Order: sequence, then structure tokens, then C-alpha cells
Amino acid sequence: MRIVYSRASTATQSLLRQRHILTEAGLLIRSGGVAEGFHPAEGVLLFEDLATTSKIPALERPAFAKVAAAAHPGDTLTVSELFRLCRDLVDIHAVRSWCQARGVVLRVLSGPLSNFHDLAANDATTDLIINVITAVGQFQRDLQNELTAEGVCAAEAQGRYRGRPPALDGDRREVVRAAFQDEGTSIAALARAHGVSRAAVRTALADLLPGRSVLPRSSA
Repeated sequence: MRIVYSRASTATQSLLRQRHILTEAGLLIRSGGVAEGFHPAEGVLLFEDLATTSKIPALERPAFAKVAAAAHPGDTLTVSELFRLCRDLVDIHAVRSWCQARGVVLRVLSGPLSNFHDLAANDATTDLIINVITAVGQFQRDLQNELTAEGVCAAEAQGRYRGRPPALDGDRREVVRAAFQDEGTSIAALARAHGVSRAAVRTALADLLPGRSVLPRSSA
């Protein structure tokens, strides 16, 4: 069995990039040219964690619990990019140990580790390369976060930092919300009509999306 795992960090983050990578690998099939229309290929199980931060260890995420229940010896667990599964050395080693204990092959489709047939292989070469590449990636993220924080502090000290303005605000935001709520216009259509990303539309509609309690609009 081929098992696929995907993760989005926030409610507005799209899985589209991951789905494209998985489609190119033959693990997903795109349906009818619709941007979000993907389904697993034959013999593939797809599990997705939505709005799940990487700060939660992979083995503790809801969708990964379903992976654990479905996985059997000889299965392959595939992710589009390593950071969708693990963010640091502790987490990647925990997942590798989990795979080794269950006889599950671990594959990554993009990035410097994509050439490995099995990232869970228990050999010195695999251990060394994973340690080096993961440590370098963590260093780059920490450095970028440090530089960003310093830039924000400097801008705040000069009274210049106001945060990133929303792509849809004021009248445009109200038009989008009315079209979605009153006319049932799709997020994709709204994004095209207003020249913004789907994430920007979802942000403007945050309290109107499924799972949120919303009062109906007045007919007056």
C-alpha cells in the first residue's frame, strides 16, 4: 500500500503545491481541471492535517494517527516535502524510528533528500546525510527568523512597522463577503475576479467558512 501524508500550517494555507507534486509522482489524480479537484490514485491512501503547525510533533498529529492505523510492513509513506512532515532532527528521527519499527519505507518527493529510496533505512550513510541536511535547514530557518525579528524591531523603533495589510479590505472585502454569502460565488471565482490569491479570499471570509458559527444575513 502507498500512503501519502500532507500538512497545511494554517486554515488559509493551500495544499495545492503539495498536491501538484504528488500528482506528478502519480500518487494523486487531477479531476476535470478543477484546481482543488484531486483524488488518490488506485492503491493510494491519502491523509491530510489541516491547520496543523509543525510545532506539533508528527507522531502526535490527528492525521498521522490514521496513518499509523493504516500502515503495514512493506508499505511506503510518501510526503511531497520533508518539512511538511518534520521540522527538526528530533522529529525526523522519531518518524524514522516509527517507520523502522513497522517496516515502512519513507520517501520524500522533492528537495535534497528526494533521491533516497528509503529515508528510514538503518545505515550510517543515510543517518549522516539526514543529520547534515536537516541541521542546515534548521539553521537557515533560525537565521531567517532572527533577521526578520531584528528588522521588525528596527522598523517599530522608527515608527514604520504596521504589519502586512490585508489584500482585501474596506469595500472590496464587503463585496467579496456579500458575493460569497448571498450569491454562493466560489472562492476560486472570487480570487479570479479580484486578482488576489485564494488565501486572501479565505482570510476575508474567515468567519463565514464551514466550521464557524455565523448568523444569517438580514433580508432587510
